[in-house]
Amino acid sequence: MDRRKFITSSIIATSGYSLTQKLYPTKDFYSESENLIQVSGNRQPVASLYELFQNPELKYHPYVRWWWNGNKVDAGELIRELRLLKAAGIGGVEINPVEFPTRSAGDDLGKPSVKWLSDEWIDLLKIVFDEARSLGMVCDLIVGSGWPFGSESLGADERSQVVVIAVKKLTGPLDYEISQFELFKDADPAISSPFPGRTMELLSLHLVPDPLDNLDRVIPLSFGSENNTIKVSVPDGSYALCGLVKINGFMQVINGAPGATGPVLDHYNREAVKKYLEKMSGTIERRIGPLSNRIRALFTDSMELEGANWNREMRDYFIKRNGYDILPYLPFILFKTGSMGNVIDFKYGVSLSPDTEKIIRRMRYDFEMTKAEMIVENFTTTYLEWCKGLNVKSRAQAYGRGLFPLESSFGYDIPEGESWTMNWLKHKIGEEMPENDYRRGRAYTMVNKFVSSAAHLKGKKLVSCEEMTDTYTVFNTSLENLKIGSDQSIISGITHSVFHGFNYSPPEAPYPGWIRYGAYYNEKNTWWQWFNIFNEYKGRLSSLLQNVMMYADIAILPPVDDMWSLIGAPMEPFPSITHVDYFTLVWEAINKNGNGCDYISQNVIRNAEMKKGFLHYGPRKYNTIFLVRVDSLHPETAEKLYEFVSSGGRIICVESLPSASLGFNNYEVRDNAVTGIIDKLKAIPDRFIILEKPEKDFIGWFRGIQEKYNIRPYLKIEKPDPFVMQSRYQGDDGSEIVYLINSHIHNSHQTSISFSKEITADKYGWIWDPETGKRSRIKPDKDNSILLDMGPAESLLFVFDRNSKGEEWKQVPVKGNNEIHLDKGWKAEFIHCRDGSVKTSSFDTLKDLKDLPEFASFAGTVKYSASFNIENNPEARSYINAGKVFGLCGVKLNGTDLGIKWYGRRIFNIGNHLKAGKNEIEISVVTSMGNYMKSLTDNPIAQYWTNEKNKVQPPQSMGLIGPVTIYS
Repeated sequence: MDRRKFITSSIIATSGYSLTQKLYPTKDFYSESENLIQVSGNRQPVASLYELFQNPELKYHPYVRWWWNGNKVDAGELIRELRLLKAAGIGGVEINPVEFPTRSAGDDLGKPSVKWLSDEWIDLLKIVFDEARSLGMVCDLIVGSGWPFGSESLGADERSQVVVIAVKKLTGPLDYEISQFELFKDADPAISSPFPGRTMELLSLHLVPDPLDNLDRVIPLSFGSENNTIKVSVPDGSYALCGLVKINGFMQVINGAPGATGPVLDHYNREAVKKYLEKMSGTIERRIGPLSNRIRALFTDSMELEGANWNREMRDYFIKRNGYDILPYLPFILFKTGSMGNVIDFKYGVSLSPDTEKIIRRMRYDFEMTKAEMIVENFTTTYLEWCKGLNVKSRAQAYGRGLFPLESSFGYDIPEGESWTMNWLKHKIGEEMPENDYRRGRAYTMVNKFVSSAAHLKGKKLVSCEEMTDTYTVFNTSLENLKIGSDQSIISGITHSVFHGFNYSPPEAPYPGWIRYGAYYNEKNTWWQWFNIFNEYKGRLSSLLQNVMMYADIAILPPVDDMWSLIGAPMEPFPSITHVDYFTLVWEAINKNGNGCDYISQNVIRNAEMKKGFLHYGPRKYNTIFLVRVDSLHPETAEKLYEFVSSGGRIICVESLPSASLGFNNYEVRDNAVTGIIDKLKAIPDRFIILEKPEKDFIGWFRGIQEKYNIRPYLKIEKPDPFVMQSRYQGDDGSEIVYLINSHIHNSHQTSISFSKEITADKYGWIWDPETGKRSRIKPDKDNSILLDMGPAESLLFVFDRNSKGEEWKQVPVKGNNEIHLDKGWKAEFIHCRDGSVKTSSFDTLKDLKDLPEFASFAGTVKYSASFNIENNPEARSYINAGKVFGLCGVKLNGTDLGIKWYGRRIFNIGNHLKAGKNEIEISVVTSMGNYMKSLTDNPIAQYWTNEKNKVQPPQSMGLIGPVTIYS
C-alpha cells in the first residue's frame, strides 16, 4: 500500500451527517420513576411529609444486596434470613447469586450449588418472593450473576471483544522475524478476570517510525495465517512494529455463580443482549408467572467491562457516524491496558509529534463517543425496553468504562450510585478531607454526583446507592461509620440505600460465616441487635427525600470531553487517573458554602432552552455555569452558551477558555467556529468570566467568588469547614428542607448559619429528628440565623413549612454547672460476643482497651459501673456526658435505662433519676470485632479479612475513654 495514501484512503465522505446529532431526543421517551405519592385529580401527597417521616413505610428503609454464595441455598435458610432482615429493619433485598467465596468464607459444608435458571433455582426464587410479600418486603433481582453478566452458554459471536496493541521496538537496518503467537502474547492484557477460552486475531500490522511526525509515514504490512512467521525489513533508524489484535471472549464474568459464569456478554451486540435478557425472563416466567407480580426492579451492576471496545459492527458504525475509518489509527489511539482496562503505560507505542498527537486525540474522542453511543443504542435501550415490556422497573449502575457518566443514567427508573466504607479505615473517612486526593475522606464516589444530577435533570426523586461497600475492613465498621458514610451519600444526591451486603450464610457455617464482602451485616456482629435503630433512622430520611426534590441553581460542566480526547474514558466509579484531578473540589466548595449544583454535559446544553438568564432543561434551571478546565467545545454547545450569556446568564471558566472543537471531521472549520463564539463571549466580561484555580483552599476560593459576583447562598455558613456539608430540597407542598451534616468522627464544629428569605418566607422553622420521628420548633434571629454547636458525626434536618405550633428545640449542652467528674473507681464486666464468657476488671482511670494487653483482642459488650454521692439538690443536674466512646453506648442510672447513643456525643438526659445520697451508674459499650478477629490466628476467614495483603489492619480503639461528667 502506498503510505502517502494511508490517511486519504481511510477518509470516507458522508454528506449530511452531523457529528453532534442528539443522543437523546429533547422530549424524553424514558419512563419516569413513580415514587410520588398521588391521589385522584391532584399531584398532592396522600399523607403529609411529616406523617410519612414519623412512620416510614418499610419500602423506604434500606435494602441489602443479598449474596447467594455459590447458589448453595435452601428454602428453609432463605426464609430464616428474610425474617432476620425484616426484624433488623431492612425493607428489601436485591437477590444476587454469586460465586462461592472460598478464600474468604472457608468450608462450603459440602452443599451443592443450584444452577442459575434451573427449575430448582427458580422454585427457590418463588419461595423468596412469596415470603418477602408476606413480610411486606421488596425484592429486586440482579440480571445474571456477578459482573458484568454473561454465561457459559454464550456463542462465540455473543462474547465481549477487545482490540489491543502489541508493540516491538526495533532499530534498523534489520531483517526481523516474529510469530503471531509472540504478538498475541505481548498484546494479551493482564485483566482481572481473563476468560480461558479467549481467541485472538491479528487485524493489522504496521511498521512505524519512532518518533512519528506524520501519519503518512506509517507503513502497512501484510501478514499471512496465524501459523506463518512474519518477516519485516526494517530501514535504517528507530521503528516500532505495531500489531492490532482482536481478542474474542477476552473476559470472564467476575464472581459468577454456576450457570451464569463463563464469558462476558458483548454489550455492543443488540441481538445478543436481547437474547440473553429474554432467556432469563422467559425461563423464569414460564415456571412462576409474570415477574411484575414478584419484583420491583431488575438490576444491573456497574459495567466493569475491563476495556471491551470492539464489536463486529463497530467499524461500520464508526464510519457511518464519523465519516472515516478508525481501524488504521487504533494503534496510536490505544494505550497499554491492564486490570479493569486501566492504562498501565501511556508511552507504550511510538512517540508522536505535537501536531500528530493533536490529530490522534481528536480521533480518540471520536472512538470513545462511538463506543458510548453504541452502548446506549444496543444495550441501554434494549435493557429499558425489556424491563418496560415486563412491567418492572429498571435499576442500574449505568457507569463503568466507556459510558456517558451523566446521560447513561437518564433512562433508568432507578439510577444508582456507589459509596464505600472501606475508605473509613484505609482512606480515613471522618478524619481527613484533603484537597490533594479526591478519594480520601469521602464515602461517596466521584460518580454519585453524575448519577444524582442525571436523576434531577429528568425529574426523578428516587436515587439508589450501592452503599457502604466494604471489601477490606468488614469487621471494623461501626454504626457510627455507617452513619457518616451514609450522610455523605445523601449530600451527593442519594435518596435510598442498598447496603453491600448481606451474605447467605447458614448457622452451621464455620465462624464467622460465609463472607463475600460487606460490612459484616450478620447476626453474629456485636451491633446486630441495634442495627434496626440505624435502619429506622435511614427509613425516615428516605421517606422524606424520596418525596421532595433536591435544589440547585448552579451547573458545572466537567472536562469529560477533553479527558476522553487526552486519556480515553476512565473506569468509574474508581478512575485510576483523571484529566483534572480537582474538578470534584468545585462542587464540594459550592456545597460547603451553602449553594447547590448539578453536573451537566455538552449534550444537555445543546438540548436546553435559554431564557431570562437561565438554562432550562426538564424541571431544572441554572443561572450560573462553571466550565472547569474545559478546553474544547462543540460549536453547537458554544453557540448555546452564547445564547445563555446573552439572555442574562453567567459563565465562570476555571483555569482556561475553550479554544478548540472536538473530534476529527472538519475540525479546522469547527475550531474557527468555536473561537469566534468565544471571542463574542469575551466581549461580555461581566457575565463571561475566567478565573484561576486556587493552589489550595477551594472553600475560601468559592466564598470569594460568591462575594465578588453576588452569588447568593441559600444557606450562609459563617465558618465553612471541609467536613460540614448541606443539601436543600423543596416539596410539592411548598416546604423547604435543608440537611446539614458534620462528618468528622472526632471533632465538633461551631458556626452560625443563616437561611435565605426564599426558604423562610411565610413559613415556620423546625428540626425533624430521624432517630425518633419527633419535631421541634426553631426560632431563628431576625436575620434568619442560628448559632450551632454540631457534635462529631451529627446531622440536622431543618424543615420550613406552614405548621406553627410545637415544642421548642434546644441544643443539648456539652458541659454545664455543678459538674461531677467520674474519673476513678470504675469496675468493668467483659461479656464476649462469641461464647458469652465473662471477665471482670477494675480501672483507676479509663483507658482505650486496645492499649490494655488483657483486653486488646476483646469483642463484645463491656459494662462499666461506678457509684457516686450527691449530698443535695440532685434535680440540679440534667445530663450525663460519657465523653469519648468507641462503640455503641448505653447508660443506666440507678437501674433506669437512659437510652442508647450510637454516634457523636454520648450525652444522656438524666430526667428525675438522680437521687440524694449514693447513685449507681452503668455504661455499656458494644465494641467492634476487628481486634478479636485479628487475634484468631488459626481461623483462615478471620485472617483473610484482617491480616492478609492489603487487608492488614492496625488495632482499633475500643471502649469508654471518657471523661464521664454529670452536670446541669
